[in-house]
Amino acid sequence: MLTVHGASASPFVRKVLVALEEKGIPYHNEPVFPFGPNPEFRKISPLGKIPAITDDGRALSDSSVICAYLERTHPEPPLYPRDPYEYGRALWFEEYADAGMVAVIGAKVFFQKVVGPRFLNQPTDEAVVAKALAEEVPVLFDYLESQLDGARALAGGSFSIADIAVTSQIVNFRYAGQDVDAARWPKLRALVDAAVARPSFAKHIERDRALFA
Repeated sequence: MLTVHGASASPFVRKVLVALEEKGIPYHNEPVFPFGPNPEFRKISPLGKIPAITDDGRALSDSSVICAYLERTHPEPPLYPRDPYEYGRALWFEEYADAGMVAVIGAKVFFQKVVGPRFLNQPTDEAVVAKALAEEVPVLFDYLESQLDGARALAGGSFSIADIAVTSQIVNFRYAGQDVDAARWPKLRALVDAAVARPSFAKHIERDRALFA
C-alpha cells in the first residue's frame, strides 16, 4: 500500500492526502514531523521535508511531485485540467500557494500562532502576525479574488489541484484563528467553504481539529 510520510496538519501533506482521497487511492499515513526528522526519513526525502511517499518500494518527495505522480498512475478523476492553458494555470496556482501563500500564512501566521508556542516553546511575535494580516495576506487574497470571476474553481472550471493547494493553506490560516473575510473576498471564501465541505478535506480537518482546539 502507498504510504504518505508526514504530519497531516502540514498543508503540503494535506494536499497529497486530499488528492489521494479524491482519487480513491488506498494509503497509509505515517506521521513524520519536519523538525529534526530521523536519518532514515532522509533516505526517502533528501531535503528532510514532508511529505514523502513510498509506493511499491519506490520513494518520491515534494507534494507537487507526488500529486503529479498520482495523476499519472491514477488519471481518473483528473485533478489537472486537460486544456493546456488551464493546466498551466492550475500549476501556477499550486505554486502560488506552495511558495507565496506559505511564506506569509505559514511562516508569519500559522507558525507564529500555533507551531512556535505549542510545539517549540517559542513565544508568538505578535508584531509579525499583525503586519502579515494587515499588509501581506490582503495582497494574496486580493489576487485570488480577482482570478475567480464568480467561478467556484481556480482553473479549468472544476475542482483541481489549484483549489486543493490554495485551500490547504487557508485551512492552516483557520487553525491560527483567522479566516477569509466573506465581505471583502466573497468569491474566495465561497471557494474555500465549498472545498472544505468535500469529504476529502473534511475527513482530515476533523481529525486534526483536536490538535488546535
